Amino acid sequence: MGTKDISTMNNNSKPDIAFIGLGNMGAPMAENLLKAGYTLSVFDLSDAATQRLEKAGARVAQSPKDAASNAQVVISMLPAGQHVHSVYLGDSGANGLLAELPKGTLVIDSSTIAAADARTVADAASQLGIDFLDAPVSGGTGGAIAGSLTFIVGGDDDVFAKAEPILAVMGKNIFHAGEHGAGQVAKICNNMLLGILMAGTAEAINLGVKNGLDPKVLSDIMLQSSGRNWTLEVYNPYPQVMENVPSSNGYQGGFMSKLMQKDLNLAMQTAQDTHVDTPMGAKATELYATHTLENGDKDFSSIMGRHDASVLF
Repeated sequence: MGTKDISTMNNNSKPDIAFIGLGNMGAPMAENLLKAGYTLSVFDLSDAATQRLEKAGARVAQSPKDAASNAQVVISMLPAGQHVHSVYLGDSGANGLLAELPKGTLVIDSSTIAAADARTVADAASQLGIDFLDAPVSGGTGGAIAGSLTFIVGGDDDVFAKAEPILAVMGKNIFHAGEHGAGQVAKICNNMLLGILMAGTAEAINLGVKNGLDPKVLSDIMLQSSGRNWTLEVYNPYPQVMENVPSSNGYQGGFMSKLMQKDLNLAMQTAQDTHVDTPMGAKATELYATHTLENGDKDFSSIMGRHDASVLF
């Protein structure tokens, strides 16, 4: 495969896509591509995940290389940098998926990983004539299902332009943050702030409740005051204040606390590597590190339970 060149493929036709990683985010993203008429080959270690996509019309592959065997575009949504490295570079750095792809293949990695890891894969892809973008997402499982994700993309302008119509099927807001790795940096900055906001909002609501205020009344007051923020608007952490959010469903679904912890750790590593002071980010990281010891699989708004454990049961 590596000797082929697909850079001259017909731009008027929908490219065949290989989708690798069908977790809570990847599966609905892949389903939206199928609904839009794209031909998909999919791979995941979970049989249940691949069976779901097979029922939706995808071809189930036996490996990432098998999935990409006839694809012009590869999209991945993987748990961590080690998985991205393993899939694209392999154990030796030369026996991964990149070595099998034709020149001109478009690779979009939507995993949230360290910017340095994204740049390593991008450099290897560039040497092989493969177009690579780091394109982490924001918007949670709800956004993935609705096709309203925010994509935060790092990479070359011309490659971004080629990918944008595909990303638009899965997302509503698509930002070109800068060069390779920029998407990852912007994503971890956003999620560091989100972790800080969620921890602070839970703390403020708890203070009011413990002093006799109704959590919904207090939330409404803060929504119309200077404390207004995204968590109060659409993701309130206190049970039964807001419908259709994890806090009103036993903190199930949504964005798991252990994933927030992973993103906060990435932010802290980036801050350390670049000598940036982030005391509030560090405190949020500390809080989630303790919280995830017993609540890692619960939604990150379950940090509310740090103040009132009864909400978790």
